Amino acid sequence: MEYTEVRTFRAPRLLVAATATSLLVLGACSTDSATDESTDAATVTIETNNGSMEVPANPVRVAALDNTSFETLRAFGIEPVALPKPIMPSTGFEEWIDNDAILDVGTHREPNLEVVSEAEPDLIIGGYRFQEYTDELGEIAPTIDISPDDENFVDTLKTQTETLGVIFDKEDRAAEIIAALDAAEASAAAQTTGQTVFLANVNGGKIDNGAARIGRLLEPLTLTDVFAGQAGDVHGDSGLAPETIAQANPDWVIVLDRDAAAGEPGSSPAKAVFDAQEAFADTTFTTEDQIIYLDPFFYTREGIQAYTEAFQSISDAFESAA
Repeated sequence: MEYTEVRTFRAPRLLVAATATSLLVLGACSTDSATDESTDAATVTIETNNGSMEVPANPVRVAALDNTSFETLRAFGIEPVALPKPIMPSTGFEEWIDNDAILDVGTHREPNLEVVSEAEPDLIIGGYRFQEYTDELGEIAPTIDISPDDENFVDTLKTQTETLGVIFDKEDRAAEIIAALDAAEASAAAQTTGQTVFLANVNGGKIDNGAARIGRLLEPLTLTDVFAGQAGDVHGDSGLAPETIAQANPDWVIVLDRDAAAGEPGSSPAKAVFDAQEAFADTTFTTEDQIIYLDPFFYTREGIQAYTEAFQSISDAFESAA
């Protein structure tokens, strides 16, 4: 006999359905004994970037490839069975990086899909840097892409967190994480009233336009990017001339330290690079001490916790300057 129970989860931004099915299998009966065997299987249906998918509920063996999910998984008490260790923040994730039981998939440039298979995952959290491998990973285990959307990054970080909460039955914890981002975001938004800003990327010891990577921070804020619409390459090595930045004379600068996050050998901290620029001496952001340095590993974190911290830093800096 088969019994089916349907559960429906409702969230402010996401509607998902969860189906738990219990199947009772009656073994063959002999003249003197009977054996009952039961198996329980549960799945949840979620929305992904590739449409609706049915995936295991509370999967035990998780291969986590999307770096934007790492800190939320850790907050849920989930220890992955496989990770792309070379692109993980070297500070804050030592317990995962140094754990030989967690297999190393390598980078998104040359991932070792055989290692993913060897880890025998019940679920693979792919997407983002690993997006192009979704189909191949799907041949190993159910693979989801719930990475945030470049066009609406901050809000879709919240959706990602909600979805993970449903998968792992951690909806209350997910709501707490989202509430922290909402509060920091609202606080930063209240402090920004049209000031000008330069979004900087320190890469290869040079300063470049970092809008391609951290322009997402401006989504909920009222700030004017002084180089809006101008190309910036987070992997470039040309840099902007310091005089060009000084001439734009933004009120504020928000700095991404890609060199620190990527572990570039011999690189100087972003602050040292800025302090060395004589052209910045008379700028508003220098004379008013209005430079905000993001967490050194922001580039490899990029998840909801990193954005919560960034918005809080912006709020605190603007409030102090008021």
